Amino acid sequence: MSFACHAAASLILFASACVGADGRGGVQDAPATERARMVAEQIQARGVRDPRVLAAMKDVPRHRFVPASEEADAYRDHPLAIGYGQTISQPYIVALMTELVRPQAGDRALEVGTGSGYQAAILSRLVSHVYTIEIVEPLAREAERRLKTLDYTNVTVRVGDGYAGWPEAAPFDVIVVTAAPDHVPAPLIAQLRPGGRLVIPVGSMFEVQDLRLIEKDAAGQIRSRTVAPVAFVPLRRGR
Repeated sequence: MSFACHAAASLILFASACVGADGRGGVQDAPATERARMVAEQIQARGVRDPRVLAAMKDVPRHRFVPASEEADAYRDHPLAIGYGQTISQPYIVALMTELVRPQAGDRALEVGTGSGYQAAILSRLVSHVYTIEIVEPLAREAERRLKTLDYTNVTVRVGDGYAGWPEAAPFDVIVVTAAPDHVPAPLIAQLRPGGRLVIPVGSMFEVQDLRLIEKDAAGQIRSRTVAPVAFVPLRRGR
């Protein structure tokens, strides 16, 4: 869950009041219009090209994944507070991380850091099933209710320490980590399927962090590259 905008210039968008339940369907309601602008001006303009990712970003009603007090800002070009010291990431960062892991329709995905459930909802449009872990129990329970209400039926939420991953559901084709540890957790590497992709911010919250893409080849060898400087909240650990 990132709390600082990408280095590109900010675009100020004003979200209209919600019309309709979730922005899906044939009616071009105000949030749907804002999503289309968000994708065109904040995401495509910065180089995200995967048509499936762009379609998911247009489809998922971001305003339903933020507190009521933040709905007017839901489609702006920056992260938003969601309580408990956590944030929903900037739309561009969500799209970038999603594109980096190259999600496929048959994939099993793990998300570490459910937050409000927004990243899980995006992934759910692109993979077979999403397993998502949140250490803050009230956030996890609220995200679980929200995802069910909005009919994201291929998402399973767990309360727990994401550092350890989800061994019972592994291996995963895709792993997305939305909070920053100071090193890449070994359990997540172990739970990545050969041929799988993991995207993770790494570093202290008091320093510039590296957004890394980690890939495991068919022989189990690991390749890692740094994609961009980012700023995320720290990955919290269980006691």
